[in-house]
Amino acid sequence: MLNSLERFVRSPELRFPDWRLTTAEILYHMPDTPAVLQTFVWQKLDLAPEFPELSRFLDFWKREIEGPLHSVRVASAALTRPAELRYANGQFLLH
Repeated sequence: MLNSLERFVRSPELRFPDWRLTTAEILYHMPDTPAVLQTFVWQKLDLAPEFPELSRFLDFWKREIEGPLHSVRVASAALTRPAELRYANGQFLLH
């Protein structure tokens, strides 16, 4: 008999596969020295592949922040997925 966690992991209708931990690396130009790029890292749960939270944040940035955007790199990872097991082969000795 499956416990509740196993049932959750194995049952796709109980998971939320589109919600992902989303990380965006934002490069922007410094307002006083446009030749200098600064980085900002944004992270939040977001709905893939549309990413509405990230879109709202970038709209806010364009509207309210003086530093013009240079580029945005996005990484996203599923919150739940089947367990991955790999056996390690090795021995570690501690004093």
